[in-house]
Amino acid sequence: MDIEQQIRDAMQQVAELTQCQLVTPITDETVLLQSGLDSLGFAMLVAQLEETLGIDPFSQMMIAVYPSTFAEFVGIYRQATAQQ
Repeated sequence: MDIEQQIRDAMQQVAELTQCQLVTPITDETVLLQSGLDSLGFAMLVAQLEETLGIDPFSQMMIAVYPSTFAEFVGIYRQATAQQ
């Protein structure tokens, strides 16, 4: 399964757990803070992805990066999985 689809699936699962409504459609340009998930939702998303993918790219970064769009978020995970 494509990493982007895994992230989308995890976002949907977290949204259901936290009773948040994701914006539709989530595109590459969707600003993460406007996606429907709050900060707790994003923490849960990163934890869910770590469980699913076996990586937490944010804890591995030498310099903290805070993605602002969905495309940037996916890019961080693509880069981290490529380095494994």
